Amino acid sequence: MPDTKIPNGRMRSAVPAARQKTDSDTGTLGKAISLLELIALSERQMRFTDVVEACGQPRGTVHRQLAHLLAEGLIDQAPDQTYVVGLRLLQFAAKAWSGNDLRSIAAPHLAALQEATQESVHLAVLIGREVTYLDKIEGKHSLRMHSQVGKTSPAYCTGVGKAALSLLPAGDLEDLAAGLDFKRFTDNTITTPQALMEDVSAIRTLGYGFDLQEHEIGIHCVAAPLPAPGRSFRAAISVTGPAYRVDVEQLRAWAPLVRATADKISAELVYRLSPVADD
Repeated sequence: MPDTKIPNGRMRSAVPAARQKTDSDTGTLGKAISLLELIALSERQMRFTDVVEACGQPRGTVHRQLAHLLAEGLIDQAPDQTYVVGLRLLQFAAKAWSGNDLRSIAAPHLAALQEATQESVHLAVLIGREVTYLDKIEGKHSLRMHSQVGKTSPAYCTGVGKAALSLLPAGDLEDLAAGLDFKRFTDNTITTPQALMEDVSAIRTLGYGFDLQEHEIGIHCVAAPLPAPGRSFRAAISVTGPAYRVDVEQLRAWAPLVRATADKISAELVYRLSPVADD
């Protein structure tokens, strides 16, 4: 092991110095990951002071780590100054979800739903304040719309988003709604916390809900949540079509089928992902 001289004549090893740098880098990465995990998994929206209080790190350290995460697109800062999961992390998450059990379990049921309705069907998961599309089967007729596997949409104004939000505890939903920046995409977009709470409450009661041109003009959707007790994800499925072909009456006619499909997926999720099934 090579040695080097230092001014007072003592010897020091060159290798430990390199190792110290590696350990320092690892420590820095670990702190950043801890902050990322804290923000991503928190049940409430967190501002800078909340993050500092929760992690116990010095304010200067937290500020630097958050700045790095923001620069890399792993987190973002909402207009109310709370931190949310960033687009880049959502893209990573979508890639990971694409090969997981939820997608594979849902796939045959989504195919059957698409066959029955002849319209586009979606599977999406709630991540922070947005939904990320995990799977999509195009309808018989071509339809241009925003949803694509790996892309995200606001949860408050999409069918799958509101359905997934219905799986949140009431207090968590209220906190999330209070911190949202309600952007108006169309004349039908929900723009207040109260309106969102009422819509999601109806979904909890009925087991399904609608998106009537709330996110995209000319697009109608009926969606249902995928309850999975004991699992951390909140997911939903939907059938989507053009408003000129899929009117409200048609959506209501499909609603029981969409809910029944969601129930089948949920039942299989609970069975396939349970400890007993894994034995």
